[in-house]
Amino acid sequence: MSNDQRGVSLSAMFAVIVLALLLMAGLVVDGGAQAEAARRAESAAAAAARAAADETATARLAGKPVDTGAAIVAAQRVLDAAQVSGTVSLAGGLVRVSTRAEAGTVFLSLIGITTLDAAGSAEAELVAND
Repeated sequence: MSNDQRGVSLSAMFAVIVLALLLMAGLVVDGGAQAEAARRAESAAAAAARAAADETATARLAGKPVDTGAAIVAAQRVLDAAQVSGTVSLAGGLVRVSTRAEAGTVFLSLIGITTLDAAGSAEAELVAND
């Protein structure tokens, strides 16, 4: 094998190693951003479910009917403040909140993936005062 051929094979090996390192960095950095978005979505869902339950607490303690509209608005206000999109439903004494968040990518954007999605959910049971 001549010196010229050895240089070509080292260049190819170097290119493969650099590509592998970029992929690993992408998984670490962009995967971490997606994990953070999932944590944010889950946290926002839990806070929104708590807010909806808190909104109905006074009526439940007094034995009065629950204002479902006010509970949903309170939960949606929390989601808006957290800048997380989501849905809130209240049925059968149970508040359900589902959220979605996005994380922008750094390394994966090099191959056309610009955002990664994450989701969260939470429930709160509305217990009547007996």
